Amino acid sequence: MASPRLRYGRYSRSGNVYSLTTATHSRAPLFADAANVAVLVDTLRFIERSGFSRSFTWVVMPDHLHWLMELQKGTLAQCMAVLKSRSSRLLNRQLGRKGPLWQHGYHDHAVRTDESLHEKAMYILANPVRAGLAGELGEYPHAWCRWPL
Repeated sequence: MASPRLRYGRYSRSGNVYSLTTATHSRAPLFADAANVAVLVDTLRFIERSGFSRSFTWVVMPDHLHWLMELQKGTLAQCMAVLKSRSSRLLNRQLGRKGPLWQHGYHDHAVRTDESLHEKAMYILANPVRAGLAGELGEYPHAWCRWPL
């Protein structure tokens, strides 16, 4: 099923692996606070428990999320809607605020079958190193990977 939030010509299919990036509204560094990160991580785990996805890796940067996952059911648009609405509701309640938490839309990349999932995961995990938030892989506290580093 096509989604207007996907790039032109891209289709969301169960069983496909996607690399997703979504940013906070106005790039606010809401996830510089570990308590806020915990809410987002709980939401990622909720989505997996609900059967929407199988996560391979994720990195919560101060103002955005990188997520490598396999879509299990529904569409990417539905999965991202659950991620954004649940995390927004919980974080707004926790922070005593109202209004949007996330920018509209997200960036998606369908991982081709010839691409290495492990290499893609390592690339995502290296984001905090490239941003100067960590000195080496495995040092950044707000990252997770299915495979050992």
